[in-house]
Amino acid sequence: MSSLQILGAVELGLIYGLVALGVYLTFRVIDFPDLTVDGSFPLGAAVLAAMLTTGSSPATATFCAFLAGCVAGLITGALHIKGKIFGLLAGILTMTGLYSVNLRIMGRPNIALMSEPTLFLEHINPLWILGVITILVLVLLICLLLSDFGLGMRAVGINSRVSLAYGINPDTMQFIALALGNGIVALAGALFTQHQGFADISMGAGTIIRGLAAVIIGEALIRHSTKVPLALLGCIGGSIVYHIAVAFALSGSDIGLKASDLNLITATLVAVTMILPRLKRRKGCVAS
Repeated sequence: MSSLQILGAVELGLIYGLVALGVYLTFRVIDFPDLTVDGSFPLGAAVLAAMLTTGSSPATATFCAFLAGCVAGLITGALHIKGKIFGLLAGILTMTGLYSVNLRIMGRPNIALMSEPTLFLEHINPLWILGVITILVLVLLICLLLSDFGLGMRAVGINSRVSLAYGINPDTMQFIALALGNGIVALAGALFTQHQGFADISMGAGTIIRGLAAVIIGEALIRHSTKVPLALLGCIGGSIVYHIAVAFALSGSDIGLKASDLNLITATLVAVTMILPRLKRRKGCVAS
């Protein structure tokens, strides 16, 4: 595998590291199985592409993409909390509806951005820009989750009934976590679109799997994953490791893998990452 392929894998790892942070916020912090991300990722791409082609600045379009993702998360929260719909189904309903919304926003299945200005300036390496944005989001999330408000949000994920007894409103915390998580995922979609130079209606397929893979790999890499800063840092590291592993596997033509095998590789990586720690614990118990 060439150094150019590794560099591209690291850049994608940083973008999908943001997806992992959004997934961590819903799946781990508030214990909500949110599948909205498969729709909010292309939503961010659609909003950004539509705004750039109508003359908006890249910064404004990127921020609006983040806000659109927040709205998607709020819709899922409303379906679950106010509509009393099971969380998993609420996310699926929002994701399904967003397909039509994204198509309406773009006006067509895909938009090319080759001639449009983006956040990725010609004289600056994209890796630096992605690194700065990722670190900024990471630091802001750490500050949030370590604050009193963040402690309340984490308490809801651990035990919503007990947190309610301490004056914490679980519904409000879930609304905020879902909005923020999907907003970050939509931000990742906007960055991915600018990085790749196009937006496509189907680009969100498998986003949740990539995000979960990064979270699980990160937890396997970092022992003290219960500590918030390390857990969030693990999400970024897990995403980078995942994309380097995928790039390495896809470049191995000798073993007969193709680009179309991406989902199979992803499923295998996630399964192996989840099984290995359990095997180690089992061997430890046998040895003792």
